[in-house]
Amino acid sequence: MTAEAPAAPALSYGRLIPVAVHFDDLDALGLLHNARYPVMVERAWAELWQGYGFGGYEGDWEAAGDFCNAVRELRIGYEAPVSRPGAYAVHLWLERLGTTGLTYGFRFCSADGALTYARGSRVLVRLDPATLRPAPWSERFRAVGRELLHPDHR
Repeated sequence: MTAEAPAAPALSYGRLIPVAVHFDDLDALGLLHNARYPVMVERAWAELWQGYGFGGYEGDWEAAGDFCNAVRELRIGYEAPVSRPGAYAVHLWLERLGTTGLTYGFRFCSADGALTYARGSRVLVRLDPATLRPAPWSERFRAVGRELLHPDHR
């Protein structure tokens, strides 16, 4: 007889992106190092946008388009320790989508999304590659962004 895994909780907003924690991501106490959380969130964010057909930075800021952006703010709170390598996930959504900036929320969680280890938000500003001043997101980017908005912010 084969036991079936419990069904993952349905997400009412955002996307759940799988990530892997490796042994070398752990600190001297055997816990996921605090600096690794933002790196894994960044990788999940890049994977999410690639899934929508957006490429990342490939050496040309002009060609990078909406990926010519900078982090203005990062907030993260740690809720439970990750104490072993394995499969996890990052739950991503948009809190705010402005003309030149956005705020996205995230949860670093169990692979099924049921247990939260850390949560936070990050503010990005789209930049003009020539002036490095704020520039508007493309309409294509904004259309996808609207799909990712948390229902309380639509």
